[in-house]
Amino acid sequence: MGISRRNFTALLGSSLLGGSLFSSTLLARGNETLFASASQTSRGLYELLIIDQQGALRFRHALPARSHHIAAHPQLPLLAAVGRRPETFIDIVNYQSKQLIQRIQSRQGQHFYGHAIFSPDGRYLISTENQMSTGDGLIVVRDVHDNFNTIKQFSSAGIGPHELKMMPNGRTLVIANGGIHTHPKQGREKLNLSTMQPSLAYIDSLSGKLQEQVFLTTEHHQLSIRHLDVNSQGRVGIALQYQGDKLDDMPLVAFHSQGEAIRLVKAPTPINHAMKQYCGSIRFDQSGETVAVSSPRGDLITFWTQNGDYLNSIKTTDGCGLTATSTKSCFLISTGRGRFYHYDVSTKLKRRISLELPKGIHWDNHLSNIS
Repeated sequence: MGISRRNFTALLGSSLLGGSLFSSTLLARGNETLFASASQTSRGLYELLIIDQQGALRFRHALPARSHHIAAHPQLPLLAAVGRRPETFIDIVNYQSKQLIQRIQSRQGQHFYGHAIFSPDGRYLISTENQMSTGDGLIVVRDVHDNFNTIKQFSSAGIGPHELKMMPNGRTLVIANGGIHTHPKQGREKLNLSTMQPSLAYIDSLSGKLQEQVFLTTEHHQLSIRHLDVNSQGRVGIALQYQGDKLDDMPLVAFHSQGEAIRLVKAPTPINHAMKQYCGSIRFDQSGETVAVSSPRGDLITFWTQNGDYLNSIKTTDGCGLTATSTKSCFLISTGRGRFYHYDVSTKLKRRISLELPKGIHWDNHLSNIS
C-alpha cells in the first residue's frame, strides 16, 4: 500500500534541513552494503529485489510490469524502480519501512525509457522519457519534496534517450540519445534505422540548456548509444548496440571527455565477434580506472582501462547487470539465469556468490549498489 500525500510530505518534512539535507537518524541509509535489481519469476511476475553482500534476500516488492533500472536516493532509503520502455510507471519504495511510497505515472502522451537518477542533493528525480506524438526525447525533473510532481521538462537533444548520469560538477547531465524512434502502437519496433542519429548530449539540469553534443560519424550512425557511466574525472564510458547488418564488425565500446570527439574502441576480433553487436551495461570500478562492459547475448563481460585499452574478458552466461564494489578493480555481475558473481580484474578471479532466494528468479539488465 502507498501512503497519502499528507503523510508523505510529513515524512520528508521531518527529515529535511535547508531543503536538501536529510538528517533523520530514523530514515538515514545505513553503512551496510546492499544491492538492488529488477527481476522476473519463472511464473512471469515482476519484482524489485534487494540482497546483502552474503546473498541473503532482504526485501522484495511486487512491480506492476517489467522494470529496467533501479535508482537509489543518495541519503534516504528510497529506490525508484523505472518501468522498461514503453511503460508509464516508476515505483518509489522505502526499503527500510518496506512501503510503496508512490507510484509515479508519466504524463499523458509520454512514457519512460527505463532509466532515472536522483540529483546529488536528493531533491529531484530526473528521468528520460519519450514524447509519443513526435518521437522527441525528453528529460523530466520531478520534485521529491512535492510528492514527485513534475516541475520542468526539456529536450534531450535527440531521439530515444536511455541512460543518463550526472557529471562530477553535480549540475550537468550526460545523456545517451540512442537515436532509435519507437512508438507504443508498434510495440518495441524500431522505426528509423536508416536515418538514426545517436548522440551524447551534455545538458544543464537546471536550465535545460544544451552545453555540448557529439555525434558518431556517418559510417557508425547505426551504433545506438544506450548505456553509459561517468568516473570522478568526468570520463564517460559508453556501451553500444549495433542496428546494422549482422555480419558487420563494428566497435561496441566508446569513451568521451568533453571537448573531444567520441573515441570508438574495439576488442580483439574473436572477442568483438563474440559480443554479438550488443552491450547491455557499463560501469567504472571504485577507482574510476577500470571499466566493465556486459554483452549478455554473447555471454561475455569485457574489461577496459578508462583510456580505452582492452584488458581481458570472462564468460558469464546471460550476464548483464554490473556494479562496482568498494575494492579497486572489483565488480559484481548479475545474470538472467538468477546468478551473482564477484570478479577481480587484477587477479582474474571469478567467484560465484550463493544466493538465498526462491527458485526461478531471473535478474533484469541492471544492478545497483545502494549502500
